[in-house]
Amino acid sequence: MTETPGYRPLYRQVYDIVVGKVVKGTWRPGESLPSEHNLAKELGVSQGTVRKVLDALTAEKLLERRQGKGTYIAENTQERSLFRFFRIARPGGKRLTPERAGESVKVRAARTHERTKLDLDRADKIVEISRIRLIDGTPAIYESIILPAHLFPGIEKRASLPNTLYSLYQTEYGINIVSAHEEVRAELASAEDSRQLQIKTGDPILVVDRLALSLQERKVEWRMSRVKSQDLVYAVTLT
Repeated sequence: MTETPGYRPLYRQVYDIVVGKVVKGTWRPGESLPSEHNLAKELGVSQGTVRKVLDALTAEKLLERRQGKGTYIAENTQERSLFRFFRIARPGGKRLTPERAGESVKVRAARTHERTKLDLDRADKIVEISRIRLIDGTPAIYESIILPAHLFPGIEKRASLPNTLYSLYQTEYGINIVSAHEEVRAELASAEDSRQLQIKTGDPILVVDRLALSLQERKVEWRMSRVKSQDLVYAVTLT
């Protein structure tokens, strides 16, 4: 049965239908979409409306345009995810590639603040991932990652997790991270920070509090990164 818009504003209808096809796996990462003409014909709308939706989803990094080839579902490869979401750099802006070191993964009951952060119900469980990331072979980032367990079944049973999790979320669980809200603050290292990052208690660190959103602004990951700040900065380029 052909999916067509219902009784909502036309642009929003088409937007939700396209997003829905990605969420359901009708179109997989790296797969090309039908042409604007064919998609407009399928949905019973103008080609201009389809183009407006595809432009918006391209700006949101869900889609990508390839010159002379068409429009494709964007793939959250390891390199792409690092480039988009990893902002820790050397002073002056030199981009860095972190390495994954030790990690632990467990499923447990969600605590009150975790339920609030991720919009979970009282009975919901979470997956907690704790890990160290190295830069130039030295512990530099201590991460705590909280996921709704029902969205990532079995992730705790994997032998190991990739350096960049967002590509795993997309390929194995059909969850595309399209945006993230981050807050950065300065703190003094705790005893646990001292142990994990090989620094002194009371040394300055950066804390990056990130809430990652999937399509339709669903909260799917809360990540707290505690960063050794002696020779690292949080770098953003504004245009």
